[in-house]
Amino acid sequence: MTLYAHLQIVGVLLVLLGLSHAFFNRYFGWQQELASVSLLTRKIFFVHTFFIALGVVLGGAVSVLYAGALLHPDTLSRAVLAGMVAFWFCRLLAQFFVYDSAIWRGDRFRTCMHVAFAILWCSVTVTYGVALSSVWSR
Repeated sequence: MTLYAHLQIVGVLLVLLGLSHAFFNRYFGWQQELASVSLLTRKIFFVHTFFIALGVVLGGAVSVLYAGALLHPDTLSRAVLAGMVAFWFCRLLAQFFVYDSAIWRGDRFRTCMHVAFAILWCSVTVTYGVALSSVWSR
């Protein structure tokens, strides 16, 4: 499979992940969980969630629609890919160093999700890293 195809697959996965944020409020019961915080904090939480989702969708869309441009060695492709590597590497680190294992340990579904997302973040980071390496060396 080509690097072009990997970028597009990662892009589709990121678009789907970003769109899935629309269901997080109901699934995680955030309305009830956040009822005790101030209105400002609650609104900031939902606005940040929206913009994270939008950023993930747009980043994924760039990978789907412009994989060829990302693989063209120029300053912009290097900058975009370097940003994606940095962003997703930080997200990978958060998976292991921010989320306490008490959240998922002992719960089969949450453990599976923890492992699945760790694999996803590794795949996304490696894909963008390999793409960056390929345009950096040319």
